[in-house]
Amino acid sequence: MISTLSAEEEKTGEKIKEVLIDVPDFPKSGIIFKDVTPIFSNPDLCKAIIQQLGYRYREIGVDCIIGLESRGFLLGMPLAIELGIPFVMVRKKGKLPRETFSVAYELEYGSSVIEVHKNDIAPYKRIVIHDDVLATGGTAEAAASLVRMAGSSVVGFSFLVSIQILYGAKKLEPLGAPLHIFAPC
Repeated sequence: MISTLSAEEEKTGEKIKEVLIDVPDFPKSGIIFKDVTPIFSNPDLCKAIIQQLGYRYREIGVDCIIGLESRGFLLGMPLAIELGIPFVMVRKKGKLPRETFSVAYELEYGSSVIEVHKNDIAPYKRIVIHDDVLATGGTAEAAASLVRMAGSSVVGFSFLVSIQILYGAKKLEPLGAPLHIFAPC
């Protein structure tokens, strides 16, 4: 289920759309990459995103924010600080030095494996998974599997942008956690 945006969040979503840059044929031919990096050059926009997500997730009681490699780290960590809760990184295979849970999954342009340190997510916690772009939903779905492996539950997904023609939201619907998307494209 996609969460309904407040009027303030809708304005933020419009600002996000204004600064997005479409990059054709990246990372391979036929892909139109949604470049969100201009968002990070706008401190007022970043601040609005963090404050609005903080308000949303403070209301439902979240224990931890998980950021997906790598752009999910950029606002996931400040969001965790805003909420006064832990931040956990989910990384590509081989980037974490301690014992991990790992999950293989499919992307819109290939396959990958993501991991999380086994001790970074405590059991019985309420987790929000944050990333920059929702495409096919494969990475977020795999991250939700990591959360379940750790004995916790996903209570929300947070994205700056979704690419609607790739139907990632449909893939995540069966997981039962609301999706917060500022800018559906």
